[in-house]
Amino acid sequence: MSAPHTARAAETSGPGRTVRVGVLVTALLTACIAFQLNASMLSPALKNIEDSLGATSAEIGLTQTAFFTSAALFSLFLPRLGDIVGRRKVLAGMMALMVVGCVVAALAQSVPMLFAGRIIQGVSGPTVPLCLIMLRVEVTEPKRYGTLLGVITAVNGGIAGVDSLAGGYLADRHGFAAVFWAMAVVAAIATALVATMAPESKVPDSHRMDWPGVVLLVISVGSLLVALNEAGKLAAANWPLIAVLVVVAAAAFWLFWRTEDRSGHPLVATRHLRQRSTWATLLTTMLTMTGVFAVMNGLIPAFAQDAQAGLGMSAEQSAWWTLTPYAIAGLAMGPLAGRLAATFGYGRVLRLGLIGAAATVVLMIVTLSAHSRGLLLAASILVGITYAGVANIVLNGLGIVLSPKENPGFLPGLNAGAFNLGSGLSFAVLYAVKTAAPADDPTSASGYTAGMIAGVIIMAVAVATSFLIPKPVEAEAHE
Repeated sequence: MSAPHTARAAETSGPGRTVRVGVLVTALLTACIAFQLNASMLSPALKNIEDSLGATSAEIGLTQTAFFTSAALFSLFLPRLGDIVGRRKVLAGMMALMVVGCVVAALAQSVPMLFAGRIIQGVSGPTVPLCLIMLRVEVTEPKRYGTLLGVITAVNGGIAGVDSLAGGYLADRHGFAAVFWAMAVVAAIATALVATMAPESKVPDSHRMDWPGVVLLVISVGSLLVALNEAGKLAAANWPLIAVLVVVAAAAFWLFWRTEDRSGHPLVATRHLRQRSTWATLLTTMLTMTGVFAVMNGLIPAFAQDAQAGLGMSAEQSAWWTLTPYAIAGLAMGPLAGRLAATFGYGRVLRLGLIGAAATVVLMIVTLSAHSRGLLLAASILVGITYAGVANIVLNGLGIVLSPKENPGFLPGLNAGAFNLGSGLSFAVLYAVKTAAPADDPTSASGYTAGMIAGVIIMAVAVATSFLIPKPVEAEAHE
């Protein structure tokens, strides 16, 4: 038995373990809820921010991009920093900085100040993977860990739509600052709970941090994310800039690889990058997100609101019929999916989720012409169950259970980056297909159909790559 595993066993032994796990889950759930509010509670308040600050939609959209890009970049290395200096310290520090970012944004009188606040909030990006690692240290029994993994990860898909509804209520009645103050209060509570209720854990034989590797990886992934966001503008995109960013990303990654090969304490050992447990997991995550994210968070709500080709709903009606039931279904399914993965196999349950999500999008494609709200609602619930409630949960879990024991923070961090890369790529690719589709008749849904067909094809490739992911033997129950 390896030293890290021995340490893990020692931390979870002794009287009072059940109580400590319950207390730990409470603290971790609060932290995940605090992060999720940063990601989703602001969506209904964007128009209010635009009017209050006298800004354009593009400027406010850029502040959202800044948050998600910041979250993706901090996810690359903060889990590893937690391995070395202590995960409780890092998570509590992330929550405290989230409070600072919320306060800066609440007091914002200009777009640059809001921009700064959102970037500071983005430090909390790896909240979910860090929480799952801390849970893994405390809970070693596969079925129990799978269930609790599902509980924590399900919150990441939206808090049953309550977050968006609360954000709209506060923005309408008290202005956008109230939304940020509410976020700050929850983040402050999470900071206190994590600092006082979560046990400290770290890798026993950890070395110092590989900061040169961190800088090069952040430059590489950051350049790629900015390029994807720019490409999402399609005809208005600056393609020469995109080409330069892609070259910078490639060059930085090449330097990163060489640095890791020569480092005595690498952020990511290149031997781990060559393993199927790493690249197959990351590729499957990125393809899954590329195939499904823009369908549920872009194409379907847009179709619901399209007065000519779609159902002509208002933005609020669209949320009630699509995103809210999708989030509720994912939240309800998450704990069950985690337990099923530990019982019947992570790979098997992942493929069931991916195939189910792809089949449901096919159902959407077939029934778009019916212009039926009921069918749209049913399909949104099914995607919520299959993707948000199963595939998303299992992919997050695989990042934890397949990470090497001597560097447990590296794969969850890279997997978080893959989720964000896939999200950006999804809007760039699926919307490019939608725009390219011929639409002579404004009442035709051919553009939406074409984008969704592209999503199904990409999800089919994700199913194929999922067979390359090795079986996480230790994380699955053996009768």
